[in-house]
Amino acid sequence: MKKQNPGYRELSGQRVMAGFDGTIFNKEVEHLICELKIGGLILFAGNIDSPDQTSELCDQAQACARAEGLPPLFIAVDQEGGVVARLKAPWFTAFPGNPSIKSRQEAETFARTTAAELKGVGINMDLAPVLDVAPENFDSIMASRVFPGGPDRVATLGTRVIETLQDNGIMACAKHFPGIGRTVLDSHFELPVLDADPALLEANDLIPFVAAAQSDVSAMMISHILYPQLDPVWPASLSPKIAGDLLRNRLGYQGVVMTDDLDMKAIKHDIKTCVTQILLSQIDITLVCHKGPDIETAVLEIERQITGDETLHQMTLESMARIQALKTKYLQ
Repeated sequence: MKKQNPGYRELSGQRVMAGFDGTIFNKEVEHLICELKIGGLILFAGNIDSPDQTSELCDQAQACARAEGLPPLFIAVDQEGGVVARLKAPWFTAFPGNPSIKSRQEAETFARTTAAELKGVGINMDLAPVLDVAPENFDSIMASRVFPGGPDRVATLGTRVIETLQDNGIMACAKHFPGIGRTVLDSHFELPVLDADPALLEANDLIPFVAAAQSDVSAMMISHILYPQLDPVWPASLSPKIAGDLLRNRLGYQGVVMTDDLDMKAIKHDIKTCVTQILLSQIDITLVCHKGPDIETAVLEIERQITGDETLHQMTLESMARIQALKTKYLQ
């Protein structure tokens, strides 16, 4: 792994996962790694042409991180199957998605095949499974992406995906905590509000996430949804009450936590405000999926804040310990 006392820039960069343009290792990716000390990359369909090309891209990015004396990179992708699958046929297996998975065996088959295909091209993290619960006869925005059935069934199928991915060397990321199956608006375009009683969430929506934590899921992604009865001011992805108090303290999850993509239109705040809230919320990784100034601004703002505040510096050391532990487990 890396030297024991990383500097402020590395501490800051390791807390950001970024997207980029192109299908080759280019100056943009080099800048992210060498100058910003980025901790992870996320790939989309536009970054992927073929298995050989993807493998070369990932290998060169990891080689660059090694040459800089940095920890290995998280290299992530959304490979849920169905409507959200960045690796496409004919090169990769086209699964129909979570709604078609009816048994533990089918969940295991999806996860085992997906793990082998991701690992084969140098991708080490799948931003899956979706653990949202869509109530029966409800027009959920997540209807095309959720496992069928109630919370216990989602937990059973979701944990089988998590365990199989991770048993086969791919980190899993449960999403979208604390659950968005009861929403009808798309957070890619606007901020949904879920004014649900916390007792209802605990008895239903949280059940799969508790199961995921008990299955030692590598990471959890926080949703861009406003839950007024949990936090009337901040969406979950920027909320100390939800990401910190609920997930970390009440549920006891001590793994890596990341935001959903901060480029999504549900987030109305500037990137510096987002960084402040992320740091206060004990969220480890800031996800910025698209090329632009927000990636560099996020790294520099984290660096500025942790340099000037001993409490935030200590919290970042704790985040770094979680990130390093996960990278040591899967990437050494």
